[in-house]
Amino acid sequence: MHDSLPTEEPSDRPEGLTRRDFARLTALLAAGAAVPFYNEFTLAQDLKAIAQIPPDAVRLNANENPFGPCPEALEAIRKVVPLSGRYLFNETFAFVEAMAASEGLPTSHVLPTAGSSDPLHRAVLAFTSPSRPLVTAEPGYEAPEGAARFNNAKIIKVPLRKDFSHDSKAMATSHPEAGLIFVCNPNNPTGTVTSKEDVAAIVANKPNGCIVLVDEAYLHFAASASPATDLVAAGKDVIVLRTFSKLYGMAGLRAGAALGRPDLLDKMRALAGLNFLPVTGMVAAIASLKNKALIGQRRQTLAEIRKDLFAWLDRKGYAYIPSEANMVLIDSKKPGRETAKAMLDEHKVAIGRSWASLPTHVRVTIGTAAEMEKFKTAFERVVRA
Repeated sequence: MHDSLPTEEPSDRPEGLTRRDFARLTALLAAGAAVPFYNEFTLAQDLKAIAQIPPDAVRLNANENPFGPCPEALEAIRKVVPLSGRYLFNETFAFVEAMAASEGLPTSHVLPTAGSSDPLHRAVLAFTSPSRPLVTAEPGYEAPEGAARFNNAKIIKVPLRKDFSHDSKAMATSHPEAGLIFVCNPNNPTGTVTSKEDVAAIVANKPNGCIVLVDEAYLHFAASASPATDLVAAGKDVIVLRTFSKLYGMAGLRAGAALGRPDLLDKMRALAGLNFLPVTGMVAAIASLKNKALIGQRRQTLAEIRKDLFAWLDRKGYAYIPSEANMVLIDSKKPGRETAKAMLDEHKVAIGRSWASLPTHVRVTIGTAAEMEKFKTAFERVVRA
């Protein structure tokens, strides 16, 4: 699908950007991976860590789903690969229709994307500026901050509440000229849920013209989480991000969507080059959406493995933040980077990063039952060393 770039209409240019800034951004975004903040793995320590993971290691570091694509998605990929020498645009259009139907939205409210990192960065670039700050949670997913810094936008970090949910009042009132408020729900890295009422409160009390970006990458794992798509349907200043990288097990296939009012999505389209999406990702996503039992089945499987891990942590006396997602922050009682390095170097178990506000906690992805048994053995040996 081709998104033309505006040349004469200033209304299509993101607020706060000069024409020179806009031209620079569109050129960089068209270059894809050359942009320093383009995807989640450009966080320097993540990139280096992933590159050094041995092929036979247990990978619990990137919140991936070890079960991979569902059988229907794999069959759809198998059928389309022989045809992939062509530009198969119809599959992207079909994905938009399937996603719109799944969420109860018009097709005009769906922007197809390669995962959710791309539209996340585009949204930050479109709606922040030197005069319109980014508001985000602490601890939270840092990717929006990279785009905000590139945009010379101020970054306001609002601490999570004691229950690790987003502080709706503090976020909504943190700055009178906020350009974008970022809510990851469930939150990365804590896996904790912010209520439907709190998300609605942010939208109701935010500054005029401010956009609320709700990243729902981990939504399907959480039994108590509610989607924010009803706010999109109601025409609010809300953009919802979805990805097939997590529960659907398609991290390497790159499929996702931004859901929002057409005028908001148009500002994000203006920051893209040629939007050719991988046909394998498109057909796999469509097939996954058609499998109505998939979310419930995978949520239950993940919940059982996560419950077993929490019970083990409780028995051993290890502190952790109760999570509803496919990751958990565990207190290793020593610098998180040291713990992660020892886990990989000594036991070939790769775990995730720590955050500045929780420096001794490490983020651990929930893997298969067998992988979590290996994690338990390695973690206990490292922590008790």
